[in-house]
Amino acid sequence: MRIIYTDVLVIGGGLAGLRAAVGARRRGHDVTILSLVPPKRSHSAAAQGGMQASLGNTVKGEGDNEDVHFEDTVRGSDWGCDQEVARLFVHTAPQAVRELAAWGVPWNRVKAGDREVVMDGKRVTLTERAEAHGLITARDFGGTKKWRTCYVSDGTGHAMLYAVSDQAVAESIPVHERMEAIALIHEGGRCHGAIVRNLVSGELSAYVAKATCIATGGFGRIYRVTTNAVINEGIGSAIALETGAAVLGNMEAVQFHPTTIFPAGILVTEGCRGDGGLLKDAAGHRFMPDYEPEKKELASRDVVSRRMEEHIRAGHGVKTRFGDHLLLDITLLGAAHIDGKLREVKEICQHFLGIDPATDMIAVRPAQHYSMGGIRTDARGQARGLAGLFSCGEAACWDLHGFNRLGGNSVAETVVAGMIVGETMADFVESAAGDLQVSTALVREFLEREQAKLDTLLMGDGTEKASELMRRMQEIMTDKVGIFRRGDLLQEAVDELQALLLKSRKIGIATKRPGANPELVTAYRLQKMLKLALCVAYGALQRTESRGAHYREDYPQRDDAHWLKRTLASWHDDFQTLPTLGYEDLDVAAMELPPGWRGYGARNAIEHPATAARTAEIATIRSAFGHADRFTVQQALMPFEHLVPARFRGRNERLGESS
Repeated sequence: MRIIYTDVLVIGGGLAGLRAAVGARRRGHDVTILSLVPPKRSHSAAAQGGMQASLGNTVKGEGDNEDVHFEDTVRGSDWGCDQEVARLFVHTAPQAVRELAAWGVPWNRVKAGDREVVMDGKRVTLTERAEAHGLITARDFGGTKKWRTCYVSDGTGHAMLYAVSDQAVAESIPVHERMEAIALIHEGGRCHGAIVRNLVSGELSAYVAKATCIATGGFGRIYRVTTNAVINEGIGSAIALETGAAVLGNMEAVQFHPTTIFPAGILVTEGCRGDGGLLKDAAGHRFMPDYEPEKKELASRDVVSRRMEEHIRAGHGVKTRFGDHLLLDITLLGAAHIDGKLREVKEICQHFLGIDPATDMIAVRPAQHYSMGGIRTDARGQARGLAGLFSCGEAACWDLHGFNRLGGNSVAETVVAGMIVGETMADFVESAAGDLQVSTALVREFLEREQAKLDTLLMGDGTEKASELMRRMQEIMTDKVGIFRRGDLLQEAVDELQALLLKSRKIGIATKRPGANPELVTAYRLQKMLKLALCVAYGALQRTESRGAHYREDYPQRDDAHWLKRTLASWHDDFQTLPTLGYEDLDVAAMELPPGWRGYGARNAIEHPATAARTAEIATIRSAFGHADRFTVQQALMPFEHLVPARFRGRNERLGESS
C-alpha cells in the first residue's frame, strides 16, 4: 500500500487549483497537485474573451466599481446567487487581475486618444483619457452596464494559465500528472485525502492530506454537444457526491453558450459580440433587436441562447444536413481587428469551417458550456457536510453565479476563488481542526474497496458496453435536458437515466489490461457521470419554475414565492438510483439587492413575500446614510468584509475615485 502524505492536496491543475495551491504554499505548507494532464493543457487554456474586474480604466468603463459589478452579477444570476459571495468576488477581482499582471499576463492596454470601435452595428469613435494610457483596458460583454472584461486578445485563458502555472513551478509545488482521484477518504464527517489511480500503470495510491481541494472543472461531457474539453467529465464533483456527506448545489443550472461553431460545438468567444459582432439568420436579418431591443446581442447568455433557439424554431435558421444553425457576422470588425484581437477565432474558423471570418459569416448555434452547479461550499470554499474538503472554480457551487453566470465572471472566479480558498485551507491546516488523525486501516479499507470495484469491472461477466451507455446518456441530456425543458421530457430523461445507471452496474470490458486501459476508464467514469446526469435531470424536473438558464416551457415564470432556494443533491449509498434532494432557502431579508426585474422579456416573476419589506428597509437605510460614502452605505446594507482574508481587505483604487 503506497501512501503519500501532504498538508494540502489539490485535485485539478487548472487555474483555480493552481491559484489555491500557490496561496497555501506561500503560507508555508506542503502542497501536492494531481492533474489528469500537464497543467498547461488544462481546460482553463480554452477561455478566450476575458475576465471581469471593475478597473474603470476605459472611457466606456468610466464610473465602474464594485457596486455596479455586484448588481450586474446578481441580476445576471436571476437572483439565484449568494450575495455575500458576489460581494466578496467583486471586491477581490481587481486585485486578482493586477496580481496576474505582476505575474506576467500581457493584458491589452489602454492607448490614449481616438480609436474606432463597432457598437450596435455602427462605427463609433471613442476618445481614451491621457491619464489612462498604459493601464489595463477592457471590452464589452453581455449583461453588463460597463465595459469591464479585461483580456489578452482572445487567448486570455491561455495567458493566465501559463502565468499561474509558472508561479506554481516557482514555488516548487509538485504536480503529479496522469493521476486521477477516484474516491475521497473520509470518516465521521472528515475528509482525509483521496484514492488515486495512475492512468498509465493502473496502480492505486492513497494521498493523505490535512486539507483536500477539488478544482476539477465542470461536467459538460455528460452532454453530446459541449464546448468542454474531453477531460471535463465532472469526476471531482462525483467523488464528493459519492461520500454521502458532501452535497452538490444547483446541478440543474446548466449554461448554454450562444455562439459555438456548428456542428462541432467549439467555442467562439463572447468577445466577438462584445467587439461588435452581430447575429443574423438565413435571410441575413439581424434578429436580436426584435427580441431584446435594449441589449440585443449583449443580453445575458441564457437570454441570447433562448432567443436564438426560438428564432430557429420559427423557421429562420440556415438549413443543413446536420440541422439548422444561425450566423455570427464579425466581418464588419475588419481583418486588422480580427488578426489582432480575435486571432484564435480566425484559426478555429479556418480549421473547422474552412472560412475566413473577415469575409465570411460563422455558422453558430448554442451548446452546453458551463456548470453553475457543483460542490456546495460556504463563502470561504469549505464544502458543506465534510470538514477538510474544499472546492473552487467550476467544480464548486460557491455560489457566485446562481442560475446564470455572466461571461468573464467564471474566468475571474477561478483566480479569485483560488485566492480565497488558498488562504482558507492554510488557516484550516494551522488550526486544531486541521490536525491529521487517520488510521492506516481506514486508508487500506478505502484503497481495497476501490480496487475491488475496478477488479469487478475487469474480471466480471457483464455484457453492457460502456461506450454505448455513454453515448445514450449524452443524447438524453442534449435532447431532453437542454435549453428548453418540459415536465414530460424531463421525466422521460430521469427514467431513462435510471435505467442506464442500473445497466452500468453490469458493464463488461473486453480489454483486461489493468494499466493504460481507455475502456476501463470509460466504464468507471460513466458510473459516476450518470449520477451527475441524474442530479441535473431530477433537479430540473422538481424545479417547477424558470430561472436563468433553467427554463421550463410548462412553468415560464420565475417563482420567488416558492423557488427562491438552492437545490442540494446528495447520494447516500451505491444502491440509490436517484439523488436525495433538499433545499436551502435564500434569505431575502439579508439581501443587499432584493429580487426584481432583470431587464429582459416580460415582468412576470411571482414575488417573494419578503421582497417588498426588504426593499422598503433598504430605502430607509440609504436615506439614513445619505451623507456617507458608498462603502459605509454598502456595509450598512449587507456586511461582507469579515469574509475577506486579511491580506485582501484593502480598497481598490481607480482613476478619479478617492479611496
